[in-house]
Amino acid sequence: MPYTNVNELLDALRQSLAEHPAERDTLKAIATIARRDGLEAGIAAYEDWKQSRLSDEAGAEHSSASEAAPDKPKPAQPAQTSPLQLRDYQQRALDQLYDWFVQHKTGNPCIVLPTGAGKSHVVAALCKDALTQWPETKILMATHVKELIEQNLEKLLLHWPNAPVGVYSASVGRKQLGYPITYAGIQSIWRRAEDVGHVDLVVIDEAHLVSHKDTGMYRSFLDGLQQINPRLRVVGLTATPFRLGHGLITDPPAIFSKPLIKPASLTELIAKGYLAPLWSKATDTTYDVSGVAKRNGDYVESELQAAVDKDELNRSVVDEIITRAGNRRSWLVFCTGVKHAEHIAAELRERGVEAACITGETPKTERERLIGEFKRGTLRALTNANVLTTGFDHPDVDLIAMLRPTESPGLYVQMAGRGLRPKSHTDHCLVLDFAGVVERHGPITAVEPPEKGSNGNGRPPVKKCPQCRELVHARVKECPVCGYDFPPAERTVNLWLRDNDIMGGAVETHAVTRWHWMPHYSVHSGRWLLLGEYHTTSSRLVITQYLTLFYPGFPGRRAQADLESLLGEPLPQLQGSEQEKLEELAKILNQKPAPFGISFVRDGKFFRIISAKWRLL
Repeated sequence: MPYTNVNELLDALRQSLAEHPAERDTLKAIATIARRDGLEAGIAAYEDWKQSRLSDEAGAEHSSASEAAPDKPKPAQPAQTSPLQLRDYQQRALDQLYDWFVQHKTGNPCIVLPTGAGKSHVVAALCKDALTQWPETKILMATHVKELIEQNLEKLLLHWPNAPVGVYSASVGRKQLGYPITYAGIQSIWRRAEDVGHVDLVVIDEAHLVSHKDTGMYRSFLDGLQQINPRLRVVGLTATPFRLGHGLITDPPAIFSKPLIKPASLTELIAKGYLAPLWSKATDTTYDVSGVAKRNGDYVESELQAAVDKDELNRSVVDEIITRAGNRRSWLVFCTGVKHAEHIAAELRERGVEAACITGETPKTERERLIGEFKRGTLRALTNANVLTTGFDHPDVDLIAMLRPTESPGLYVQMAGRGLRPKSHTDHCLVLDFAGVVERHGPITAVEPPEKGSNGNGRPPVKKCPQCRELVHARVKECPVCGYDFPPAERTVNLWLRDNDIMGGAVETHAVTRWHWMPHYSVHSGRWLLLGEYHTTSSRLVITQYLTLFYPGFPGRRAQADLESLLGEPLPQLQGSEQEKLEELAKILNQKPAPFGISFVRDGKFFRIISAKWRLL
């Protein structure tokens, strides 16, 4: 039956509990997913459970002994050579992961890579490395959606055609245990820790979905595996290392440990051509959600749909999408709920646009057919409600319409990330921000979790160009798209040091002749900083970099990661005062060769360093 809100789904779960009392823990976990992650996530988990029940009742699920060897699991074999090579940052991710393990004898690392950076390739190489060097290793890769299981499996077999891998997922239609490598759906396997047995390494794709608290499917499953192997290690991968209301996924009592591994930034990958930039436009039609209540940090779903899903608004939004789209050919529309997605698709079709709607209720075969038509170009537009945010991969998406207001920075990044992959027919993706999420969260190159205890009402400084509607930083004097000259500001604005169009500003690259580092005392903050000066071939341009090594929280962690990148090695253990430590670090850096090139983004009178390049000796 269709579910229009979470309460209806909860009623169905109660009915299922009455019919299957032994499934209390699973159904309770699904209810938690629905309340925490929304209706669509709850429906997906519920449908996966129902498929598993059907498989059980049909006798497809045998005893654990037969499950352990459904078709004679293959032992680890010598790896066949593969023509695929990891990109530089993907190899750097592995190198930094191995260094993390050397430096931390306990704990669980998490790799942060932007959407579209190829996390599945990193997972594949990790599995291959581990079993090639230690053939007795047992690895389990877990994630939450069928599409990610299939994508990860595809990449593993590209890197390692004879990989000894089994799949355990009701939605994929395979339940195989006993292999050196298992790719699993968490909904199917979370109660099977005893059947799975000894595992050395668990890899979790979309690691931000693991609960901070000792609850939920992932935590229950990992607890069961740790009872079998107390030395179990967990590696997470995510593009969004934070959870709404909890902060970073390394903040206690989360299972992941500091520091996060960040081998590449989104801006760097765009500058190198691995990803495509986004162009964001403010829209004439906007949503007023000022009266919508919030629960658990985000808008109450039923109230949000009531505020947004209105006939007149829907017509205005669709008219503007069509006007601004021009000849763009693959439109992805994020809506607030099932009914909203259906109504927007209907409005598009009424205007002659080939459009379809996908929700958590769309049958599997129908969903695959619609996505196939969208990728082939038969369908020009797909509307959805929270189901195409992760696991959906269509590089040629060239327009994203944000119709889903959210306080979640992770959801915002996931939605925008669908447009980042390089395209066959254009060099960018247009983002139409009806929901005000760009203004709310700032550029996706610099999204940060709110500090714990904050009210979440801060707003980045942003303004829109009256001529072309581009969203730009409040400090910009000339629109970078159309050249419009903004009039002088009538009053000063308290600005944050970050850009607020969706990409955060244009990247510049300059040749470097030398660099110089020194301690610097900030009168404003009363703290010591490490100041670097990059002297360029332009005598008038000296690029400065401030490393806030002794600042608390994110600024300090980010500065330490940047410094380790510049040093090419872990931070040395230093003694003395802050000033004395900085003097020693400056001495070390000044003895090292300067990079021959540097890429950065201007932020008023400051510079945000994106990457530096050194010559290979």
